This record gives sequence, C-alpha cells and structure tokens, in this order.
Amino acid sequence: MLLLAALVVVVAAGTVAVLAYVRHRFPGLAQGGHNDVAKVGFSVVGPVYGFMIGFIVVVLWGQVNAADEVARTEGASAVQMARDLRYFEAADSDRIRQSLLEYERAAVAEWSRAASGHSAPEAESALARLYAAYESVQPRDDRQRAVLANSLASLDQLSLSRTERLVMAVTNAGPSWSLWLVIFLLSGLVLGFAVIYGETRARTHYAMVAAVSVLVAVNLFLVTELAHPFLGELGTSSEALREAINYLGPQ
Repeated sequence: MLLLAALVVVVAAGTVAVLAYVRHRFPGLAQGGHNDVAKVGFSVVGPVYGFMIGFIVVVLWGQVNAADEVARTEGASAVQMARDLRYFEAADSDRIRQSLLEYERAAVAEWSRAASGHSAPEAESALARLYAAYESVQPRDDRQRAVLANSLASLDQLSLSRTERLVMAVTNAGPSWSLWLVIFLLSGLVLGFAVIYGETRARTHYAMVAAVSVLVAVNLFLVTELAHPFLGELGTSSEALREAINYLGPQ
C-alpha cells in the first residue's frame, strides 16, 4: 500500500502543481472558450486510455492466476507425496519425509530470489536428494510398487512446477519499455486535458484534476503490482509451499 500512497501523492501533487501554474500563467483558459476542442480530445484519449489499461490489467492478472496455479500444484504434489509415505517401510518413509521437508523449506527460503528467476543451489541440491531418496526404495509388494510409481509421478510434477515457476518469473516481466512509454504518454494526455479544461471555479477545477490524478495513479499501481507475478502484494506467495511444510512437520 505504500506504493499506492506514493503514486497518489506524486501524481496528484505534480498535476495540481501544474494546474496552479497553468491557471496563473494563462488566466484566459479558465473562461473555457476552448472546451469544445478539449472535450473532443478527451473523448478520444479517454476511451483509448481505459481500453489500454484494462487490457493490460486483464493480461497481467491472468499471469498471476497462472502463477498461483503453478505454486498450488507444486505444494499439492508435495502433500500427495507425504500422504503416500504410509505405504512404505518405516526407514524409507522417514528418509523420504525428511528429504521432502528439506526441499520445501529450501524452496520457501529461495522464494524471493526465485521470484526474479534465479534458483538457489540449496533448493537444487535438496531436490536432487529427494530424487535419490525415492530411488533407494526397494518395494516389497505390488502395492508399494504402485505407490512408488505414483509418488515418482508426483515428484516429477513437483519438479516440473518448480521449473515452470522459475521460467515464469523470468518471462512474465510485465509490460515492455515501449508499452510503458505508451502508458505514460496516454496518462499524460489524460491529465493534460484535465488541466487545460476551462473552469472558472478554481475549487471545482482542482477537485476534478485531483480525481483524475488519483484514477491515473491507481491504474499505474495496478500495472506495477501485477507486472511480476511472484512479487508485490498482489503477486503469488509461497503459502502453498508453507502448507506442505505444515503437513509434513508434525508427522
């Protein structure tokens, strides 16, 4: 929320300051003789701005939802693997449980780093040890062989989800610089038309400009927060992995 507050203050204060200068430097604008032109300009820029921001937010929100699904799949795979442990011998079950718990803790510890697409050696090593723990299991009957096959499939899904999470953190990096330029340009045009709109009542004009500034600041906040699916208050968290740790811990 600090980012939102900062954007609102900066955008609103900056636009109001520009409005104060414009009304002082060009007092004739307050008479509104040019308002017909301003209305036409705003009627063109406003819808384009709204469509652009809406489209970007929808796309970015879809990326966050996809990241949520990947993280939930990774956590759910770990929980399923933990549930299957009761079918193994005690020694194998304890060894796999410990390896699985070490991996989940390492994955949570690397979350902030992985959010930018960089894996931690500790998590990679923990995942390798988890594979080794399963490979050392010698099933005694058909049921254990079936459970082992299912557990290995869940482990492969866990590994795949982690890889997808790392790749998504790199590739889903938000709007490109050229798109950011378009966003800033359209935002500036919307604020500019609000500033030059003729209004003899200064308080009404300032209130209108402040309202438009808050709207622009909120839109910039949404795009910024959704730009990286694993970062920020609206991004995907490591809660699914923590739930797997909670499931494994007390047992």
